[in-house]
Amino acid sequence: MKKIFYLSFILLILLPITTKGQDISLYEQVNGRYDFTLVGNTMNSAENNPSPFLVTGNSSSADLTLNPDDTLIKAYLYWAGSGDGDFNVDLNGIPISAERTFSHSRVFAPNTFTYFCAFKDITSIVQATGNGTYTLSNLDISPFEILHNTRKTNFAGWAILIIYQNDALPLNQLNIYDGLQGVPDNLQIDLTNLYVLDNSDATAGFIAWEGDSQLATETFSVNGVVLSNASNPSNNVFNSTSSVTGSSSLFNMDLDIYEIEDYVAIGDTDATITLSSFQDFIMISTVITKLNSQLPDATIVLDNYTTSCNSGTINLDYTVFNINSTELLPANTPISFYIGTTLVGTSFTQFDIPIGGNEIGNTIITIPVGTPETFTILAVVDDTGDGTGIITELAENNNTFEFEVSQWLSPEFNDLSDLTSCNLGFTRGFFDFSSYEEMVKTDVNQVVSFHEFLDDATNNINPINNTSNYEAFYTPKEIFVRIENEHCYSITSFNLLTRNCPPTIYNAVSANNDFSNDAFFIDGLRDIFVNFELEIYSRWGKHLWTGNQNKPDWDGTVPDGIGNQKAAAGTYYYILYLNDPDYPDPLTGFLYLTY
Repeated sequence: MKKIFYLSFILLILLPITTKGQDISLYEQVNGRYDFTLVGNTMNSAENNPSPFLVTGNSSSADLTLNPDDTLIKAYLYWAGSGDGDFNVDLNGIPISAERTFSHSRVFAPNTFTYFCAFKDITSIVQATGNGTYTLSNLDISPFEILHNTRKTNFAGWAILIIYQNDALPLNQLNIYDGLQGVPDNLQIDLTNLYVLDNSDATAGFIAWEGDSQLATETFSVNGVVLSNASNPSNNVFNSTSSVTGSSSLFNMDLDIYEIEDYVAIGDTDATITLSSFQDFIMISTVITKLNSQLPDATIVLDNYTTSCNSGTINLDYTVFNINSTELLPANTPISFYIGTTLVGTSFTQFDIPIGGNEIGNTIITIPVGTPETFTILAVVDDTGDGTGIITELAENNNTFEFEVSQWLSPEFNDLSDLTSCNLGFTRGFFDFSSYEEMVKTDVNQVVSFHEFLDDATNNINPINNTSNYEAFYTPKEIFVRIENEHCYSITSFNLLTRNCPPTIYNAVSANNDFSNDAFFIDGLRDIFVNFELEIYSRWGKHLWTGNQNKPDWDGTVPDGIGNQKAAAGTYYYILYLNDPDYPDPLTGFLYLTY
């Protein structure tokens, strides 16, 4: 039976398989006088591979023991197991729900075997609890354990990644990478965003799942060098151990930290980790590196801006930060501002910015002609104006900040035509320009007002309220129009003009002093056609009377040398010379005189 078991095991290993998971990638980078450790435990009561029975429980405990001078900064809980996932567990009786999850699958025909890992930031819980025993419970993989037991991949476990501060530590950069990747043969993980200033005491750690201690065909390499330590032989690194506590009974999980100072070089910005397992199925969920890296990390935020109408400038408020850093940011660090690819301004930090500190600044940007009303300003710290930096930083890819701004431009408007009405005398006229309020707008949100004087329009005072029946006491008269948007305004104008409209002739005269038609009245004549001449003739063509602007209307009186006399009732002929270039021909007709 034992031979049959091992033969079956070898055959299963040789069968074609496919895997799928989430690649290990950078989750977080922290900088300071920091180091890390790993705390956790398996849920397996024994290794799953040689055990003929189910081994996975749902609760286990581990102890956290930080030194008195250590201050906990972050605590990240990872838990993993076989199956589709249990994402709600308890830690010391506190319900925990996953905020990030990962999955992995392997096909061993005819079945697909699934695995999971979950993450929760538990910093506040561990800061409140401190040192002591931590128990993770209610992690249940029982619905999947029987299936996974057929492949001997039934497992569950948990670990807490602890990041702590100690003032005696050098300034370090910690990089946390996570995901869920399997190791069917060789797995390469490229660690980026590093900057090695000093490789002294550099370390790399990992959280691994489903390792078997008796399978000595596994390696862990950094930059091509196979690593080992007291808990982990070079050919058996996934051996159910913790190099933190020295435990060898973390069945089917590993919490290991390695010294790597001899395998990374000063100036390195990346490293390659290679994991190999030619018999065992291993999963990696978390990789942590610690590197001595005393460097600043400049970032910038555009806080606010101010401008004024048609100023062509933007007054920018900004803040330069040196928060996630291990060294001060020196004074005179250059800052450049761009609109598109055009450099529009430069500035500098004024003082050394300490670790975790910031500096508020201000600059005035001149906006290039032709820039649209709304545009984006790009601020770049540690940039001399051509994309070149002068400061070596922990991270060189976080120096920019984009901010959308609007310059205050006078609103566009539609041109308005002059208005013409009839001259009511001495160029007076009535006008209706109420429709111009909408006609002048290019945006329905614009606010329009009309003014008699330019100063009134500029200062937005004394608007014309009656635009539908406005009386102009003289013409031509210019009306000024103020068009406002949210921030700015424009002023345009149009002219009010009058023309001499044809007069209206009332040709019935009853000269009886009853105050009705007592004289020959022509409406729209006097004070309009000021050079008019009116001649009255009898039916037989005899000239009887001549009138003009300076004489009263004809009431039937006919001058007769020394005295006057009344013309007889009857029909008379008139000739009206308007003496206006618009009316070159005289108006003629008959009038009827009665008493």
